[in-house]
Amino acid sequence: MRKSGILMHITSLPGPYGLGTMGKAAYDFVDFLAAAGQSLWQILPLNPTGYGDSPYQSCSAFAGNEYLIDLPTLQAEGLLEPGEPEGFSWGQNPGRADFGLLYQSRRKVLALACARFQPTEDYLAFCRENAHWLGDYALYRTLKDKSGGLPWYEWEEPLKRREPEALWQVRQSLREEMDFYKFIQYQFYRQWNALRQYAKEKGIEILGDVPIYVPLDSCEVWCNPELFQLDESLTPTAVAGCPPDAFSDDGQLWGNPLYRWERHKEDGYSWWIRRLSAAGRLYDGVRLDHFRGFESYWAVPYGDETAQNGKWEKGPGLDFISTIQKALPEISFVAEDLGLLTPEVLQLREDSGLPGMKVLQFAFDSREPSEYLPYRHVKNAVCYTGTHDNMTTAQWLREASEETVAYARAYMCLTEEEGLAWGVIRTAMGSVCDVCVVPLQDYLNLGGEARMNFPGTMTNANWTWRMAPGSCTPALAEKIYNLTALYGRLHETKEKISEAEGVENHEL
Repeated sequence: MRKSGILMHITSLPGPYGLGTMGKAAYDFVDFLAAAGQSLWQILPLNPTGYGDSPYQSCSAFAGNEYLIDLPTLQAEGLLEPGEPEGFSWGQNPGRADFGLLYQSRRKVLALACARFQPTEDYLAFCRENAHWLGDYALYRTLKDKSGGLPWYEWEEPLKRREPEALWQVRQSLREEMDFYKFIQYQFYRQWNALRQYAKEKGIEILGDVPIYVPLDSCEVWCNPELFQLDESLTPTAVAGCPPDAFSDDGQLWGNPLYRWERHKEDGYSWWIRRLSAAGRLYDGVRLDHFRGFESYWAVPYGDETAQNGKWEKGPGLDFISTIQKALPEISFVAEDLGLLTPEVLQLREDSGLPGMKVLQFAFDSREPSEYLPYRHVKNAVCYTGTHDNMTTAQWLREASEETVAYARAYMCLTEEEGLAWGVIRTAMGSVCDVCVVPLQDYLNLGGEARMNFPGTMTNANWTWRMAPGSCTPALAEKIYNLTALYGRLHETKEKISEAEGVENHEL
């Protein structure tokens, strides 16, 4: 079935408290998607953000991001007093999230809500159902607080090595502090489940993202050191990265610890199955980040300052992909198959049957024919104008080489009258790919100021873009709907939502 969707992370929604949340603006955006005839909402990882405020560097593969908890919902439930959130600083620029302020303010306002919370049977059931990760996560966050933010590998040896007596003692003495983090997760999942159910009722599926790696300073590595390439002192022996290429003489040094894939295989990839099962609780479909790393990965000696001295190591391959597909048949997976694609990687994707990605911004290098050109697309794929790691389409058309832009304009018949970015969107919609996803920035014809991420950089611009209130208008929804209908991507049972039910009175 042909369908389409919009890429828009929740943090980029408008709202009064520093960044987008799972509150009214999120529900309004679901209504906008439905009115626009879309079937998919693609988002970035929902786990707590980490180094560089990145959702791809989270301290937990299971926990939800506390920044996304909607404060007005807590007020409506009596956990916050009227006006209390306004007593904290959330930043001066509504177009940018200030993660530094959020780090300070969110914790304080959530502590007020937690102090008024009385555990219910629903809360206790949540704790029981999530016991396989929740207690360790709450303990990890609490111990980081008590250590002044030190990573787990710098804690005292008994805690660093998770000696049972040491863990028992801190669990007894820090129970109240741990309960705070359990409360946060309970509120996150309650709000997310309600939003996801609303999206389901509107015919909207949610496509999420699972990063291939986790950071060294994460609950996952602290709790499962045997699953990672660590030595006896719990120091990595090798870390993740990408080899040197035309864009970087040094390659990319990511620094994440690498997996001991043989250990994962021995127990049937149980950690991965738990991790992806948790993702299935959040999303209807999962994009597997850095898919090529499952075929082979670039291993860099720990301590190197660049990725130049790395080497390729074999990944788990089809055995891993087949195992998770068999264990989790209810989850639809997408392979993020961008980057250096060897014949072996392409074969793994074909053997797995997973749809790959076709990004139009990569199609028009005039030096050689590209696999991303629309005439080379296949049905079992997702066509994008660009992703969260790309320039916006309007920026790309301004800043790409003259040869690239000339080729793109000729191939896609781009005109100023139609709008250059809209011509690229039209091409994506018309692709033979079963699925088309367009970043909201492209529908809004925004430039470089709205780019979500600059890979390999550490800037204040990364992950911080927020949509201006009033951007998602009924007129825009109608324009997207008509284009979606023209190219046969409307859901079979979807009917255009009336203005009364749609976005007419919304503030998106």
